[in-house]
Amino acid sequence: MRYRLTFIAGLAVGYVLGTRAGRERYEQLRKNARRIAQNPAVRNTAESAALTGRQAASKAFVTVSTKVEGRLPAPVAERVRSLREQRAADEDEWGTSNT
Repeated sequence: MRYRLTFIAGLAVGYVLGTRAGRERYEQLRKNARRIAQNPAVRNTAESAALTGRQAASKAFVTVSTKVEGRLPAPVAERVRSLREQRAADEDEWGTSNT
């Protein structure tokens, strides 16, 4: 309940501040956000973070599937095993945006 009230209070404060700032401030923030998002350094950092996340997810998948495989029903364990083998064959198993 405490978190819900905190969220609602934050939403209300954001709404009030947003309506006071007006459309011009909104457009200014939007323009700055777009400029930052198109910055090559930011894009490279985001891509690097995504790649690191994909590598960590791949390692976690292998670790968890290996530990849990013996406790799963046979059809599910077989599916996990086939997914693990399929992922091992791919160079980039989670896909990239290539940007």
